[in-house]
Amino acid sequence: MSDPDKQVADAVKTGTVVETVPADRSLGQLVAAATAEMSELMHDEIALAKAELRQDVKRGATGGAAGGVAGVFLLFSLPVFSFAAAYGIHNLGLGLAWSFLIVGGAFVVLAAILGGFAMLKLKKVKPPEKSIASAKQTAAVLQNAKPHPRELGTGTTDSSSVARSSA
Repeated sequence: MSDPDKQVADAVKTGTVVETVPADRSLGQLVAAATAEMSELMHDEIALAKAELRQDVKRGATGGAAGGVAGVFLLFSLPVFSFAAAYGIHNLGLGLAWSFLIVGGAFVVLAAILGGFAMLKLKKVKPPEKSIASAKQTAAVLQNAKPHPRELGTGTTDSSSVARSSA
């Protein structure tokens, strides 16, 4: 058996709580403990998925807002500044048509820059990789778990009384 003082020292170093497990626990206690641990594991995985999704939603919202702002700038500022800039360029001596082409091209370049920024933000949105890996690992562990056959009153085992749902 292991030394209880060493267990306490290890628990203090790692910051974990180590409980002593009595060797004579009943089947009901073991099932209850396993159920509680599985429930805790599922709650932790759900919390991890929520945290990852929250971060990706924030990135997506930032990218979507930047794309929306680019559209609003393009839509609302185009008529007002187009006329002002085109007539300003025309007053410098350039033809009116060339003046409007220069101004329109400048707004397209501005929209392309803001659209590129939006694309960069939206590309950073990823699936919750840690949650997926954790769920796959849990599924692999549970898939390898095999039930123990029960003993009949005669001292033999009956493997047909324990049915697997995956079989």
